[in-house]
Amino acid sequence: MSAVRLQKYLAACGVDSRRACERLIQDGLVSVNGVPAHLGQQIDPKIDKVYVDDRPVLFDDKVYIVFNKPKNVITTLKDTHNRKTVANYLDGLAQRVFPVGRLDRDVEGVLLFTNDGELAFRLIHPSFKVNKVYLAWVRGSMTPETANRLAQGVCLDDGLTAPAYVKIINAGAETSLIKLTIHEGRKREVKRMCAAVGHPVEKLERVAFAGIDAKGLRPGEWRYMNADEVERLRKCTESLE
Repeated sequence: MSAVRLQKYLAACGVDSRRACERLIQDGLVSVNGVPAHLGQQIDPKIDKVYVDDRPVLFDDKVYIVFNKPKNVITTLKDTHNRKTVANYLDGLAQRVFPVGRLDRDVEGVLLFTNDGELAFRLIHPSFKVNKVYLAWVRGSMTPETANRLAQGVCLDDGLTAPAYVKIINAGAETSLIKLTIHEGRKREVKRMCAAVGHPVEKLERVAFAGIDAKGLRPGEWRYMNADEVERLRKCTESLE
């Protein structure tokens, strides 16, 4: 690794996502050769000594994990209110990893973890249009016309959502089960989309992220991804240039 931007190096070392690493630098928590770092600074990993919170940063082997997140678990590694977090389920893992994006506390299903900050950044960046697939149990009987409205895009308070794939699996009198595939990463997007068309979500599960699923994993279990799965992640985040 030759000269590289500091925030990119920190992310590649698994400190956190690239955006979070930028905040660490801005907050004065990063130093290079004993001098406070600045955003955009270039370093040579072979020569320069980088510290975060007075701890040395070293380039570790990359780790890629898929986790089946249970309900009522916070997608964070630390919680000041002593609530159960995803970190409580990563026993036996030697390397430090962080979640790729987030799932709401009441949402279960596929959550990826890695210490590959650059790949994580690409997976959640909207320009790469990485698909996320959800099963949503919604209130009321959804019609094909309403499903088509969801698919074409719904106007929310932060703008029109991108086109989505929507399939009605079952439309009962009181509850419908639908499958949605989206590539945006707005906060609570699926819940807000469904509510906007008159079908509030009662239960939500993410069943795939970038083609990676959690089949065979019970809620709270995790596994390492295989080489084919990691390659799949890389292919769907190839440069747009």
